[in-house]
Amino acid sequence: MQDPTNRTTLENGVRVLSRTMPHVRSVSVGIWVNAGARDESADESGASHFIEHMLFKGTGTRSAFDIATQMDAIGGQSNAFTAMEYTCYHGLVMDTHLARLADILSDIFLNSVFDPEEVERERGVILQEVGMLEDTPEDFLHLLTGQAFYGDHPLGRSILGTTENLARFDSERLKDHLARWYQPDRILVAATGNLEHEQVLSLLAPAFEKIPPGAPLPPRSLPGPANSVQIQGRDLEQVHLCLAGPGLAGTDPRRYAWSIANVILGGNMSSRLFQEIRERRGLAYSVYSFAPAFFDCGMLGVYAAVNPRCVEEALEVIMAELAHLRDKPVSPGELAGAKEYIKGSIYLAAESADNQMLRLAQNEVHFGRYIPLSEAARHIDAVTTLQVQELAAELIRPGSLALALVGPVDDAPDYSSLLSV
Repeated sequence: MQDPTNRTTLENGVRVLSRTMPHVRSVSVGIWVNAGARDESADESGASHFIEHMLFKGTGTRSAFDIATQMDAIGGQSNAFTAMEYTCYHGLVMDTHLARLADILSDIFLNSVFDPEEVERERGVILQEVGMLEDTPEDFLHLLTGQAFYGDHPLGRSILGTTENLARFDSERLKDHLARWYQPDRILVAATGNLEHEQVLSLLAPAFEKIPPGAPLPPRSLPGPANSVQIQGRDLEQVHLCLAGPGLAGTDPRRYAWSIANVILGGNMSSRLFQEIRERRGLAYSVYSFAPAFFDCGMLGVYAAVNPRCVEEALEVIMAELAHLRDKPVSPGELAGAKEYIKGSIYLAAESADNQMLRLAQNEVHFGRYIPLSEAARHIDAVTTLQVQELAAELIRPGSLALALVGPVDDAPDYSSLLSV
């Protein structure tokens, strides 16, 4: 059977990837830049996200209204996101509208004008986005958790930037940041759905092969341990808490075993944390664990929202479950169930052209190749109980944890004393 995944590197280094899905009527196209909030200095924090907004605010031939109406006119969905390590501009349309989508995305990516009046208007929009994050306790808690775990490292900052930086950014500064980081060897285009590779190349290569190379860029730095306790007192009904400890990099070959460990700990409704904290004790409605991974480092987090009187009990349960995962082998049933849960998640997600596009691009950024689902499933099936326990013993260790709390905790006890595991 012919491999439905294709890859072409243009002369300037831009990579064009495609994956054919003949059983769908949709096509998804994403333009990815291997640059994000992690690559910003303190004075630049928020620039990548501001640029993401500005690329929808007008080109030499399209106004912001034109961009919106032309996408709507073909029944399309377009959006963008800024992450710590990359920025993506993407769209989803019916296969008959691939050429139109490619034209719009290419235009906004390559020809945005950064009109000063649009910059000023969008500054207000982003400041409202900052306010929305700060008004949402769970979202704000995750930001505070990054600060507690990563400290002053860029991974501990908000992707949105600071209000001081947002007030300083102007058209020229944003364009300079874009020119510096949006270099051809950091750009890839990923397209999936009912399409052919040559079709994608013919639509995108003529424009993207003209991007000139740039000056060398600094390497990313590894974060050092911060492991602090961050508390934000607020007048809320609940205390939102998040415990954070070391995880694995997204490129670590042991990532499959770590994903299984995360699912068993708190990744679904049958997980240990969900069953103990919500089902048996009734301490929380929302409780889960998560394992964000970057190119060279990672984190394990546990979130819960509880009654202020139950914070210490919830933390004691979380610490006990972390110690349980570290000190005792997981059962054969837990291991098998977690494997099927993960495999089911990746195979079901693969039925979406958007999700296939995301996976195609992320595989290229992290591994330089597409990892077939069957290969990932084999690695998942090969994970043993011993591998899960060895990883837990390596990563769940004394002195490695950070804690963040948001809510009525102004007169909080010394929570750091509860973080011994």
